[in-house]
Amino acid sequence: MPNETEAKAPAMPEPPEELKALQEKYAPQLEDAMERLSDANERVKTFIRKNPGTVLLGAAAVGFLVGRWAARR
Repeated sequence: MPNETEAKAPAMPEPPEELKALQEKYAPQLEDAMERLSDANERVKTFIRKNPGTVLLGAAAVGFLVGRWAARR
């Protein structure tokens, strides 16, 4: 059973018209970017699953190079 404070939560105010216009303008672009990132993530995960040795060697090489670079400073 909800208590009185939960039952009487204030409603969210309506966003200003400028915000609605920006949302309508950029929502399709954001959705497209999210879809592209999701697809790229799936391709990367597939590559890692198919080539774990290559990924581990690459990570070791990057770690070695970063270590060498950091030692110079």
